[in-house]
Amino acid sequence: MMSCSPYANLGKEEENDGLSEAVGEESRRLTREQLYTLVAAASINFSSMMCYSILGPFFPSEAEKKGASNTVVGLIFGCFALVNFLTSLILGSYLSQIGAKFMFVSGMFVSGCVTILFGILDKVPSGPMFIGFCFLVRAMDAISFAAAITASFSILAKAFPTNIATVLGSLEIFSGLGLVLGPPLGGFLYQSFGYEVPFIALGCIVLALVPVNMCILPRYDSTPRKESFWKLILLPKVLILCLTIFSLSACLGFFDPTISLFILKKFTLPAGYVGLVFLGLALSYSLSSPLLGLVSDKLPYIRKWLLIFGDLMTAACLFMLGPAPVLHIESQLWMFVLVLVLIGFSLGMSAIPVFPEILQCAYENGFEEGLSLLGLVSGLFNAMWSLGAFVGPILGGFLNEELGFEWAAAIQGGWPLLSGLATGIFYIIEATRKSSSSSLQNPRDNEERTRLLGNEI
Repeated sequence: MMSCSPYANLGKEEENDGLSEAVGEESRRLTREQLYTLVAAASINFSSMMCYSILGPFFPSEAEKKGASNTVVGLIFGCFALVNFLTSLILGSYLSQIGAKFMFVSGMFVSGCVTILFGILDKVPSGPMFIGFCFLVRAMDAISFAAAITASFSILAKAFPTNIATVLGSLEIFSGLGLVLGPPLGGFLYQSFGYEVPFIALGCIVLALVPVNMCILPRYDSTPRKESFWKLILLPKVLILCLTIFSLSACLGFFDPTISLFILKKFTLPAGYVGLVFLGLALSYSLSSPLLGLVSDKLPYIRKWLLIFGDLMTAACLFMLGPAPVLHIESQLWMFVLVLVLIGFSLGMSAIPVFPEILQCAYENGFEEGLSLLGLVSGLFNAMWSLGAFVGPILGGFLNEELGFEWAAAIQGGWPLLSGLATGIFYIIEATRKSSSSSLQNPRDNEERTRLLGNEI
């Protein structure tokens, strides 16, 4: 005989609450697979950013000795982003067919080999042959980077489906460390041992990490499904989020050819202090990203506000970085560093919520959960970031040469201003549509309730 006592139901509810709390407590603990996935992703973030940034201090001067002009050196740097843009889209589309673990490990292996190859380019004869090999090796490095990072994003999203923003934000610490440590370490090894040693040493470290990741990285198998890339990117929300990714990357890319020259000219600092000034941006971004990721996961409704205010804050900071001549404010070093710190924080506000927002939009529009979709979203994210990294330095260098750094930074702030306004307008329209659809649905519900009550009477 079944009990109708309310105390029995209360006991069941307490039992269910206890069970859900136990499950929640268990889900908060990292499994061994998740821990190994974090270690593997941290290793690729750190090593890939080191390989990317190590060229800065000494490669341009070495390339000039080999007959490469400043324009050609800029194109060698820029081709990395362009090739990365093209290959990320392709590799993301075929991730489930290739296999996430294989793409990750093979990308890391090729990256290590290519880094070593860069170290022996000084043996190549000067002129067109040297320039051609530089483009070839840099393009191969971009392909390996695209493979490893696209696979890494997909594996992380698969391993941490409910807190991907927190994980991505935390791993940005290792990306920031790689970007910060690459130039000084490369410069020290170059001055102490010559051109070859920085590349060979770093390449060997990356290759040593390959068998480690082969052993510890879990295999995430998936049934190959061909998700439509065009169906995803033509979603209005995804298009706007792609503009956000592009604008943030373009702003960061703008600093590459311009900021060191401005610091040396405006503040007459020694060359060794330029990296310390830029450290403010890198550290503020790296240290704030885990917190912003946690907020994004715990409070998903906050993401839209992070995206909007992050973009608008970045635009305002770029307007103040020079500052823009229309403000008639004299540039000072303390203010310049403070604005860079604020830019690092605002970039994190906008960049961290983008990936989970694209995933959520894809699920809402009928995409099936799995590695196929994760690969597509990862490839799209990396491709848009690479496109911004390609356009940013070119446009920034041109504006800096024609108008000066102050106006160039202010104009570059137009990218995040545009994406911030577009994001705000989209979310206002989306909220209006939801409220109107719910108001249309409520009268129908009331009519049905009235009809049912009338029938019962």
